[in-house]
Amino acid sequence: MRLLSVNLGRAKAVPYTDQPEGVTGIDKRPADGPVRVAAPGTKGFGASGLAGDAVCDTRHHGGDDQAVYAMAREDMDAWERELGRELPNGSFGENLTTTGLDLAGALIGEHWRIGRELLLEVTSGRIPCRTFQGHLGEPRWVKRFTAKGAPGAYFRVLEPGEIRAGDPVRIVHRPAHEVTVALQFRAVTTQRELLPRLLTAGDALHPEALASARKYVAEYGARAKRTCSVRTHDPAP
Repeated sequence: MRLLSVNLGRAKAVPYTDQPEGVTGIDKRPADGPVRVAAPGTKGFGASGLAGDAVCDTRHHGGDDQAVYAMAREDMDAWERELGRELPNGSFGENLTTTGLDLAGALIGEHWRIGRELLLEVTSGRIPCRTFQGHLGEPRWVKRFTAKGAPGAYFRVLEPGEIRAGDPVRIVHRPAHEVTVALQFRAVTTQRELLPRLLTAGDALHPEALASARKYVAEYGARAKRTCSVRTHDPAP
């Protein structure tokens, strides 16, 4: 389990984003040397957790709970076969391209130690957007990416540090609940009846997903609680 690359983006003007200045940092490229990673600050003010990485639309991206985005090379390889085109590391706008890790199966609140210093915590899966679709240039990309159910994972920074390509990744904590990235992603996209089950992840969950789960329970009451108490089969991501 290791990093294949650490990827950084620069602000670039494009026609496919609704960011007010028309720029995006989604086109990320592997860095040559070490990169410092730290908590960037509150969403809307803080951007990327990686030094030198551009996050341009801070309304929807960046901040402490989305400080780092990782994508598994194995999932990108599957997309290469489906799309019939090369997808270099960084193509999905990911900061970290990993190998040997099941990101869809990662638990919300799981801790990753990368290299000697950096400690990250899983918060959520990535929700695809118009900019992602424009960047990839694939028809119906948002729907296709959502249907695949392998969205990669966002992290918050618990302990800052420097990382580089080749660094080992160790899972040093797995919480005692069932809320995987795949489950969280389905709950907030296509299967909202699963939202009550996210509550067992507690404050480790991305605050927006946690708020959605609590709102769902408040609105649907006893029926939502019954859904939360019954474990259903989670199809493979």
